[in-house]
Amino acid sequence: MANSTLTGKTVVVTGGASGIGLALIKFFAQFSTNCAILDISLATASTLLPALQTQFPHSRFAFKKCDVSNWEEQRSVFEEVYREFGSVDIVCANAGVTEVGKLLVDEIDDEGGLLKKPNLKTLDVDLVGTIYSIKLAVYYMRKNTGAQKGSIICTASNAGLYPFPMAPIYALSKHAVVGAVRSLALPLQADGIRINSIAPNCIETGISDENLFAHMTITPMSTLLNAVGELAMNESLSGVTAEISGAKFTFRGPPEFVDDISRQNMDAFWALGYA
Repeated sequence: MANSTLTGKTVVVTGGASGIGLALIKFFAQFSTNCAILDISLATASTLLPALQTQFPHSRFAFKKCDVSNWEEQRSVFEEVYREFGSVDIVCANAGVTEVGKLLVDEIDDEGGLLKKPNLKTLDVDLVGTIYSIKLAVYYMRKNTGAQKGSIICTASNAGLYPFPMAPIYALSKHAVVGAVRSLALPLQADGIRINSIAPNCIETGISDENLFAHMTITPMSTLLNAVGELAMNESLSGVTAEISGAKFTFRGPPEFVDDISRQNMDAFWALGYA
């Protein structure tokens, strides 16, 4: 499948070896692209790469082991991708984990008898890792020529739009991702870089807990990929969150200002350089 806006571009997908990440790789591989799969596990690399190359003979693939929560490791991998393919054009900051630990459970250290520090691995991967990916994406995209230098698509969740009491740290991280996209869009305009996010409902990935999802309505992956296609190819979109549920996706903007005072103050912050 040919598309002049994507052909020859280099696409980086974190968490790209399975689930949504692998679906993103396959989507972009349709367009004769260079696809870099970043994933914490190398277990599938030996079989995944040949299968992808066979399915998409006009694209090129690279598999890089990467823990996105480790700045030095992610920085090194981005540099490898840039040297190998010559550019970084589209970055899907997708890697994530579900809730790790129980924030509201009192866990006492056996030795000292003190309350244990909460487990923040979910934040480290889902939020900090995403911030690292954005930082690196911007750095390498600034090296590109032309008015449109790159596109960043962050994987949030509808748990980043609504209360999600079953996994509060996960929800916190996804709310923060949505906030980052909304807040970074305007400053990145000057660089010709667009940033958007996807906020999927329960998605059909093939990696489902049957007990968990037995009574839920699952959204097909095709809905998510339709949204990604729009975000990747429509150069007018930035700062947008696509909520993906059922057979459709809906662009979700920030809430309306409560009054003119709030709007004027935000405009003033931006004008003074504080935003």
